[in-house]
Amino acid sequence: MSLIRQIWLLLLLTLILAFGGAFGLSLVSARASLSTQITQQNQNSALSLAQVLDQDGRLTVMALTLDRQFKLGAYEHLRLLDAQGMPVLERTASPTVDGVPGWFARWVALEPVAGRAELMAGPQHAGVLEVQSSTRFALQELWAVSRRSLFAMLSLGVLMGALGWGVLRRLRQPLARTVEQAQALTERRFVTVSEPDVPELRQLTRAMNVMVERLKALFDEQAGQVEHWRRQAHADPMTGVSNRAHFMTRLKLMLQSEEHAAGGALLLVRVGDLQGLNRRLGRQRTDDVLREAAHTILDSVGGASVFEVGRLNGSDFAIVLPEVGSLREPAMDVAARLRSLWRGQLPPVAAVIGAVRWWHGAPMSALLAAADHALARAEARGPFAVEIDDSGDSLAMGEDAWRQLLRNALSTGQAALAEFPLIDMNAAVVHLECPLRLPLQGTETPAPAAEWLPMAKRTQLTAQVDLVAVELALKAIARDSMSRAVNLSPRSLQDSQLMPRLRALLEAHAASAPGLWLEVDEQGALNQLPSLRELVGMAHARSARVGLEHAGHHLSDPTALLEAGLDFVKLDASVTEGIALDEALGQHADALVRMLHGIGLKVYAEGVASPDDAAALWRAGVDGITGPAARR
Repeated sequence: MSLIRQIWLLLLLTLILAFGGAFGLSLVSARASLSTQITQQNQNSALSLAQVLDQDGRLTVMALTLDRQFKLGAYEHLRLLDAQGMPVLERTASPTVDGVPGWFARWVALEPVAGRAELMAGPQHAGVLEVQSSTRFALQELWAVSRRSLFAMLSLGVLMGALGWGVLRRLRQPLARTVEQAQALTERRFVTVSEPDVPELRQLTRAMNVMVERLKALFDEQAGQVEHWRRQAHADPMTGVSNRAHFMTRLKLMLQSEEHAAGGALLLVRVGDLQGLNRRLGRQRTDDVLREAAHTILDSVGGASVFEVGRLNGSDFAIVLPEVGSLREPAMDVAARLRSLWRGQLPPVAAVIGAVRWWHGAPMSALLAAADHALARAEARGPFAVEIDDSGDSLAMGEDAWRQLLRNALSTGQAALAEFPLIDMNAAVVHLECPLRLPLQGTETPAPAAEWLPMAKRTQLTAQVDLVAVELALKAIARDSMSRAVNLSPRSLQDSQLMPRLRALLEAHAASAPGLWLEVDEQGALNQLPSLRELVGMAHARSARVGLEHAGHHLSDPTALLEAGLDFVKLDASVTEGIALDEALGQHADALVRMLHGIGLKVYAEGVASPDDAAALWRAGVDGITGPAARR
């Protein structure tokens, strides 16, 4: 029972006891007073009648006189006894009372003492007269007084209740805010509230606010440490873009992972004659030129949903853009921006750009060689030249053909889930990673996502694809009770049909829902926080889990994670690869895991290939790993 209800109950019991006691005492007092008055009246009536009857002295005449008096007067009982105590006359009236309920008359039960008087016949004792006056009028008066008292006390009780409601309402608001603040902490959200006027609650609220501020400061400090070590491990110290090792790891994952795009653009940007610039401009100004180039490149590609920019060496920058239709457009945009940046610069500064198309499964060495060859041709042409090698286009079909192909693949019922284990430190399976496979035209086995997911995004079929994957996972969980993780595309969160259909699936498979883990790509999810919170709330209401995959690049600010209410985070392989050999990578992973554990999230590592990396990750405190190093 809540505190407010307990206070209400206490107040109600107090009012009932107070007013009930007061009403009962007043009624008992009135009853006793009336009984005393009627007893006295009975005695007076008996004496008066005895004086009248004594004038004749004969019992027979007395009896006739009493009979007439009983009919005329308000008596309940009259009795005349002779000298030997034998009854001569006895009359009793009906106890009915007009306007007074019978239960009230029985409950009050006025019992006055009958009046007694001796009758004399001259000097001799003639008999005894007993008189019991009627209590009808007393009961009527007592009933009226009781109703007036009850009405007055009920009115006073309502007034006191209204006053109590006002006081409790004044207490409830700050209490409710404090409860909401505590609830927000359980949901990993930091909320401060205004201090109430009530001294005791003010102290409680002040203490809660201080605690929230300290926790927030602690998490901010941890986030700062995570960002520091991320830059140390993954960023070029001069320009802030990815260093060569991190960029190469990201490129390798895009080429090999079936969950990334089927193809895209690789651009190499070279700032010309870097050694000559160092001599002519000086080292400080040359460093500024490189920083300007990096910022200009980031501005150019910043509109893309997914991209990676890295510095490969002193003068060369690289850009990876998944799912681009044209190589020329991004390459020419970078060239135009750099030309505008350095226009009029003396001594002159120039750059050249080489662009090639990449596709899933392409050898990285061959791809880099082709990009370097295009860059060399651009250098031969002169400042701000752009060379394109578009020979790798593998998406020859149009959107309509792809849309029909994907719909057919989804409707045939041959879609399947692959299964890869995610294990904990004891090699126990936490859940199975289950990417979707679709049977495409001309393929004997279902194709991995890299072959069709980019076109599913382009044809806006990701929600249908994800719902098929969720349904297959729920049915598989029902068969073997093994938890399974399914990817949801960030684009699916924008589809208005996803939430109601996903809710219907979870309700239809309620027994399997606790074993379902839903994963959303980090970058896309954090850009759609309202939709992500809606997904988390809907999933949690049905005991499913929601988390981020391919994470680690945008976790320097924990506020978004706190607000989202997630259950777990899976670190991208580019964040953890080589952790056993690189101290900065290890420090970054340690800080990241501590921060995520501090806000109550489980932390897993994706694509762990090296046993040494796996051992380093266990030491860092991760809760599980996937990849070649994971064994069921």
